Amino acid sequence: MTGARSHPSPSSPASPGGTPPGPRAVALSAGDARRIALRAQGLLGAVDRKAGVTGVLRRLGAVQLDTISVLARSHELLPYARLGAVGRPAVEEAYWNGDLAFEYWSHAACVLPMEEWPLFAFRRRAARARTSWYRQVTDAVYAKVLDQLRAEGPLTATDLGGAKNGGPWWDWSEAKSAVERALMVGDVVCTRRRGWKRVYDLPERAIPGDLLHDDLTDAECLRRLVARAGAAMGVATQADLADYHRLTLAQVESVIAETGLVAAEVADWAPAGRVTTAHRVWADPAALSGPPRGRHRTTLLSPFDSLVWDRPRTERIFGFTHRLEAYVPAPKRVYGYFSMPLLAGGQLLGRVDPARERGTLVARHAAFEGGVAQAVRSAPAMAEALAEAARWVGCGEVRVERTTPAEAHGALVAEVARTPV
Repeated sequence: MTGARSHPSPSSPASPGGTPPGPRAVALSAGDARRIALRAQGLLGAVDRKAGVTGVLRRLGAVQLDTISVLARSHELLPYARLGAVGRPAVEEAYWNGDLAFEYWSHAACVLPMEEWPLFAFRRRAARARTSWYRQVTDAVYAKVLDQLRAEGPLTATDLGGAKNGGPWWDWSEAKSAVERALMVGDVVCTRRRGWKRVYDLPERAIPGDLLHDDLTDAECLRRLVARAGAAMGVATQADLADYHRLTLAQVESVIAETGLVAAEVADWAPAGRVTTAHRVWADPAALSGPPRGRHRTTLLSPFDSLVWDRPRTERIFGFTHRLEAYVPAPKRVYGYFSMPLLAGGQLLGRVDPARERGTLVARHAAFEGGVAQAVRSAPAMAEALAEAARWVGCGEVRVERTTPAEAHGALVAEVARTPV
């Protein structure tokens, strides 16, 4: 691997760069680190197509859920970015067939591989120890929800008496508040959805017997989750490792030495000024076993894709600043409601705010990184990504409304015209 070197002394103190030297420590160029991250995320090199969506989920360890749907919902966009035009039935089967995955709080609300159920015992225990909740629920309502599930089988919040009280979407009913608390503490589980509604069930009916336990200590849960996060990212700072499953820096620090991750240094990753343990860098040994080579995907990414969901990491690796503007008032948006980063050649070249109008995929705003010359060079990749997305969602043509810089509009329109949908 380019520029890789070993450091001496396994027991010497941390270096000024923040990474403790050791016999397995390696130095990586920023380019190496970027390619390692892409390969670990399944966006560089051959993808195991036989494993399909389930393989993507197991590789990443977590797929974030979100209600926003433009081209598709985020949990569909994520396997699409890696596998191409995967159909919704394949996604539904992988996530919600009842046997392969469950929903829980990880980076956010996520779909997780079924084998990770024991690893979140530490979070379920912490939830059980809580003495106060944002939404108060009486013991009687909580018991009634569990009794109803025992008697009637898997149920949605509607089946349990209704999800809302009649106000805005966050105005949950007592039954909805109770069953969501039960989900958090592990008294219920969600392994299926009906439409977009969670179907709640008892863990003893839904989780395989060999996985249905909270036997792992908090330390062992954390060790395994940090190691898995390291494998999913390839190379990461300690803060990156914490963010992947929303752990604290102290939790990561308590187990990092036992994860098997390798201390590393990445050129240009160390911040100017004071360097803390949060900036220490670790790599997955498997990611260092050979040069990160292969075909780069050209695709549009969900803003909730695990390659870019951590904004500081995205800026560090790609020099790309991205913010979701869906919750920003329309007049204040810079790029658009649901702008999706464009990945091509291992770089983030820009972003597009898409929409669908009948059989047309509309690029409301295609914004490129750099000046006019770079935008023109990136136009073919943007056109290719738009055409593939159009085919995937059943659109027969692509229309470009606006570009940044404006001078690149003609180049992108011309590339779209000669790129078949």
